[in-house]
Amino acid sequence: MRPLVETRDLVKTYELGGETIHAVNGVSLTINQGEYVAIMGASGSGKSTFMNMIGCLDVPSLGTVLIDGTPTERMSSDELAALRNRKIGFVFQQFNLLARTTSIDNVAVPLIYAGLDTVTRRERATAKLIDMGLGERLLNTPAKLSGGQQQRVAIARALVTEPLILLADEPTGALDTRTSEDIMAIFEQLNASGITVIVVTHENEIAQHAKRRIEFRDGKVIEDHAVKDRMVAHQPEDEAA
Repeated sequence: MRPLVETRDLVKTYELGGETIHAVNGVSLTINQGEYVAIMGASGSGKSTFMNMIGCLDVPSLGTVLIDGTPTERMSSDELAALRNRKIGFVFQQFNLLARTTSIDNVAVPLIYAGLDTVTRRERATAKLIDMGLGERLLNTPAKLSGGQQQRVAIARALVTEPLILLADEPTGALDTRTSEDIMAIFEQLNASGITVIVVTHENEIAQHAKRRIEFRDGKVIEDHAVKDRMVAHQPEDEAA
């Protein structure tokens, strides 16, 4: 299988009050193409720091991160941004949509950085929103969308550059139970289509949808195993959700 995320002896330290804090301490692991992984851990466990490094939002103090075979630790900020744009789509707990911007234009934002023209951006954004069941919400701003619809817009935005990896940080944290189930069903469909899905969560029930579970504590991986008795989400509700 093709490795998409590799970390080798990964370390991230911070200085706090004259003390060195090891947020991530010697983590080596591989996530292959097509996997569906849940990364778990309590607050302060290192999972968010790890996520930032594999998402090319931060660089390690020591060790190596490779994204689709490309080492990232010596990349400039611009190079990291370009790699993110090509390889990784992000979904966040609070959606991170532009408040006064339509669904189409929110989804098209990554394509601006990819250098595509306006017509192509709008065509691709429209197609992704239709895929998410939001064909009737193309011109709505976030204020006119439910939480579930906003997260679908965010997922469409994450997918519009055709990334290899979908990295979701607490993607259901702001949603009710039924809508969370809808979002997990979408992730399952995306993974079945070949996208590598990595979900960062503290919720066991959300992690149970993944195929592999990696748990952090004190900056180290303490568990890494296949998920038994996986939960399978129902199909998403229609766009009213």
